[in-house]
Amino acid sequence: MMLMLLLVWMLCWKLKQSKIYVLMYKEVTIALKINSLYSKRRLLNIHENVKVLRYPDHFSSGVYLWSHHEKIVIIDYQICFLGGLDLCFGRYDTPDHTLGDYPPKIWPGKDYYNPRESEPNSWEETLKDELDRQKFPRMPWHDVHCALWGPPCRDVARHFVQRWNYAKRNKAPHEQAIPLLMPHHHMVIPHYLSGKEKRDVLREDQEEVYQEIKKRSSFSTQSSFQDIPLFVPRVDSEQDRAARHSKLNGLDKTVLPFFRSRSNMEACFTETQMKDFVDDHDIVFFQQRKPEGRVLQLKQNLSEKEWWEMQERDGQSVSTEEVGQVGPRTACRCQVLRSVSQWSAGTSQLEETSIHAAYCSLIEKAEHFIYIENQFFISGLEGDDTIQNRVLQALYERIIRAYNEKQCFRVIVVIPLLPGFQGGVDDAGAASVRAIMHWQYRTICRGKNSLLENLEHVLGAKVCNYVSFYGLRSYGRLCEGGPLATSQIYVHSKVMIVDDRAVLIGSANINDRSLLGSRDSEIAILAEDNEYVDSYMNQQPWKSGRFAHSLRLSLWAEHLGLRGLEVNNIKDPVSTETYTHIWRGIAETNAAVYQDVFGCIPNDMITSRYAFRQEMAKQKEKLGHTTIDLGIAPDKLEDYENGNYKGTDAHETLLKTCKGRLVSFPLQFMSNEDLRPVFNESEYYASPQVFH
Repeated sequence: MMLMLLLVWMLCWKLKQSKIYVLMYKEVTIALKINSLYSKRRLLNIHENVKVLRYPDHFSSGVYLWSHHEKIVIIDYQICFLGGLDLCFGRYDTPDHTLGDYPPKIWPGKDYYNPRESEPNSWEETLKDELDRQKFPRMPWHDVHCALWGPPCRDVARHFVQRWNYAKRNKAPHEQAIPLLMPHHHMVIPHYLSGKEKRDVLREDQEEVYQEIKKRSSFSTQSSFQDIPLFVPRVDSEQDRAARHSKLNGLDKTVLPFFRSRSNMEACFTETQMKDFVDDHDIVFFQQRKPEGRVLQLKQNLSEKEWWEMQERDGQSVSTEEVGQVGPRTACRCQVLRSVSQWSAGTSQLEETSIHAAYCSLIEKAEHFIYIENQFFISGLEGDDTIQNRVLQALYERIIRAYNEKQCFRVIVVIPLLPGFQGGVDDAGAASVRAIMHWQYRTICRGKNSLLENLEHVLGAKVCNYVSFYGLRSYGRLCEGGPLATSQIYVHSKVMIVDDRAVLIGSANINDRSLLGSRDSEIAILAEDNEYVDSYMNQQPWKSGRFAHSLRLSLWAEHLGLRGLEVNNIKDPVSTETYTHIWRGIAETNAAVYQDVFGCIPNDMITSRYAFRQEMAKQKEKLGHTTIDLGIAPDKLEDYENGNYKGTDAHETLLKTCKGRLVSFPLQFMSNEDLRPVFNESEYYASPQVFH
């Protein structure tokens, strides 16, 4: 929340003539304590140019289980920020992932955040600590967000305009302080059309829209949600019509031409003429504003190469040094993807599932490796009637094909070690934590619907050569002279890198909530590099995409604790040296050291709730205090040499043996327990769809 307020305040101070529109998820207060009403009031008090809508109204819409989950910021249609990072407390972090901050210097008040220990009931006293900083660590946060320049930003902006106008029509149709938004003409007219096509569409539709505006008021309520103006109607090609009927287990499996800036979302939206939607002071838009000269001067029949060169020249107005962002600006071909439906965006069809289609298509076409970071990993195989998304099926089929073809192929998945929700694994009130664990272990390794169990039937012991799972963990002293603590680094990123050439970044988790379209609303970007660098793949020369390659190296270097020239050792992501000796070797060593020093959970030694209770009691008796996940170390480790006791300093042991943040994911943790809610827990009576 503090970050959002600062961002909006800076924009208002810098651009007092600008208008700022904030669309927030309106939570179900009994389930979430984020207090969006408080945030709305604070935002509205900043400046009169700030307009805020919260959506949905749960009673009138009948939507209680699903949320608006996307995280986007758009500035002047020219630059946008998109990914997994929420604008709220607890999200700021550095690559060091520091645990302690006492006295407060970096994370004031509730920004010192650990939802595993305690989730604030109120956010109004923002500078009041929720946790005792000398006893409990913050939970470090790992996320991935990206900045986009150029034409893809127009598609993201069109998405925002559609959602804003739909929320306005449903929630505040007569409130003139909340305007309807008119997309600029370069957003309305697909920017991939040739010059003549643009001129024809622009001339015809400007006249038609202007006539409609003259006939009807700016805030008419006569139109239904289907009149939301976003796109000029397009005529479907035969390919479009055929693809629309292609299904995967009842879900849209349309393979979009992903690696293009052209947005193919038009087919998924209402194809109506723009009517009746203008900003409150922009009714003269079509009379006074002339189309940009660049649009009118486009040559007809541009080749694809010429078109891209023109778009890239248009977007490169600021140098890397001037912008000061992390990493270079790199030219990519982009496709904006979404999970939306009628309730979330007012679309006329049941749902749009282009993010799900992108995941499945990219996995199917992967040549050498797939790297995934995600907050959740809940998916289903063919024939699974409970979990409907088929990311898992795509992974299974691609690994089996690699095995049959005797191909070196790697899948690496990094997820949180535990769900980031309040409550110990054995606590009476932590049924939600256990339920999410159940669905994730069901996906990964437990039961007939799991990936590893099905692969083992075919690959046997070779499964680990093809796919493996990991988490992130950090350690440090909470204060000078204070306890040595550890905490998982919460993986909140939603990113997939394929073959160091394609990257999918967005807000969508790998679960049904995010991928089915009819549930949570999501947005993502799929980027394919235009520029390549020399690299290696399985010790053979390989052209890696500049953006995808640099992003992977940045993430891996942080996770593995590599510096400087050490990064060269991981340029080849699939070689035995990289995958087995460096990646898996560091993860397994780190996990073993954390187990020896802390005995923290999750770990493979604790397979039942009874075993967890015993370990918790043992540590409390020994240390006097520990965290909810057994994250406090003794000052000295029990060590014996030649039969004689020799206490070893715990901190020195970690410093000598731990490298980076990567740890193996504990596949045997709570393996003897049924983690599903039971009849005396309220979660038992909730729809299972809430958890997956």
